[in-house]
Amino acid sequence: MKLPIDVKALMDEATNIDEAAKTPVSVTLYVDDTCTQDLLALVRRSFTPTAPHARVAFSSLDDAIAAPYPGDDAAVVVAGFDERVGLAAASLRAVGVPAMVATTLPSIVSDIAAASGCPIPQGDIVSAGGVPVPAYRRLADGLRGKTAATGFTFAASDEPVVLDDEMSDQLDERMGAWIIAACREKRLAFALAFPFVRRPLSLEAVGATSMQNAGVGLVVILPGADMPVMTLNQAKMLLQIAAAYGQPMNLARVKELACVVGGAFACRTIARQLVGIVPALGWAVKAAIGYAGTEAMGRAAIEYFEAGGSVAGLADVVGKARDAVAQGADCAQAVAASVAGAARDAAENAGVGRSPLDVAEVHA
Repeated sequence: MKLPIDVKALMDEATNIDEAAKTPVSVTLYVDDTCTQDLLALVRRSFTPTAPHARVAFSSLDDAIAAPYPGDDAAVVVAGFDERVGLAAASLRAVGVPAMVATTLPSIVSDIAAASGCPIPQGDIVSAGGVPVPAYRRLADGLRGKTAATGFTFAASDEPVVLDDEMSDQLDERMGAWIIAACREKRLAFALAFPFVRRPLSLEAVGATSMQNAGVGLVVILPGADMPVMTLNQAKMLLQIAAAYGQPMNLARVKELACVVGGAFACRTIARQLVGIVPALGWAVKAAIGYAGTEAMGRAAIEYFEAGGSVAGLADVVGKARDAVAQGADCAQAVAASVAGAARDAAENAGVGRSPLDVAEVHA
């Protein structure tokens, strides 16, 4: 099969896991003595490194204020009721260290820090629960020069957050999302050292690539020109996910993967057929197929690796996900054809597109 992409170029784009595994990362956990014990236990467990390139130290809130370690890539303030939490986070930021404030009391911690004169940027307060902040509000806050709200709003009446299994998983995922946003240059090194970072990093790759391919489907008007771009994006995404889970990709595996992703021609063919049936919505159809196919492949790869799968079976997994999207698009094609046919019949019955003589004969 002639691939729609340059395998060597894809190989060049592959994430260098060996290099990331040797990249040192350093984190200090600064513990507020008033934090809840379930929170402290979760943070300690999550930041237990699984690779030798990671350094994790434990310290007190006093040290964060008086002697923050400037060599850290990130710091975590494990926060409770202490009124110095805001000052500790500010001291860390002052020496150039991104500071996450992990807590089960997010609104209370935020209010105390503001009252003490050291407000904490909203995006740096990480907790479970809460209500998602709408995207339009984040954008509006950014345009007004305010600290953009990145995530969730919390109510004191719901605190402290009880860290049951669901909330613990949620907090892990949000801490991971904060790490990859604050430490972008070393995010793969963090994922290799701390398993809780892997899923957020992979989900970010899936979301970004899905949107890219939706955009490609939206703007590319030359027949077939979208396929090489979408295929390359999908293959790079899968390489990023494999890298996040510590799965190396050699040339043979990259070729196998590219062949499977290249099979997305099926999705493209169905998209073209749908465009032919409903041409007025062609831009939306191609964008939707590009988005859905990419997201399905990415999420299938994540679930596969989280279940303990190896890179040897990845091609089969993403192939099945691709086929499922193609089948769904096939169903959509049948529905669209049915709707289009019904619309044509209705138009004919109403005399639309028929000559005045034909209409007169019908009424005679």
